[in-house]
Amino acid sequence: MAPAVHSRVGSGEMTRLYAGEGTVSRNSLSLSALIVVAALSGACANTVKGAQKDTEKVVEKTAAATNTVDVKSALIADGRVDASNINVDTSANTKTVVLKGSVPNAQQKATAEAIARDKAKGYTISNQLTVAAGK
Repeated sequence: MAPAVHSRVGSGEMTRLYAGEGTVSRNSLSLSALIVVAALSGACANTVKGAQKDTEKVVEKTAAATNTVDVKSALIADGRVDASNINVDTSANTKTVVLKGSVPNAQQKATAEAIARDKAKGYTISNQLTVAAGK
């Protein structure tokens, strides 16, 4: 094995390292280092983007859950609607609030939808409530 040879490093000069029969120039080492840094930067950027997307999904799901609670609470608090048979579901993916169940009359069905629209701004309201006569 040949000993390492150090040459004077100045402007434009190459340093050669001997390892067996191959030689590596200083420029090649620099290029290799840049490639490694670029690859690691890309991996870090992908990790950051992945974390950002995961965070966005959590925020969307949290907002959907908050809308569910806000709508149900508003329905319960409003004296014009019997909310005891109303189920509220919210989809973060489709940004939809779904009202299911039954109410005593058409007026309560319309009022429940209006309350949901007021509380879940930016969401579509799917009113699947049925009117159960005699309630």
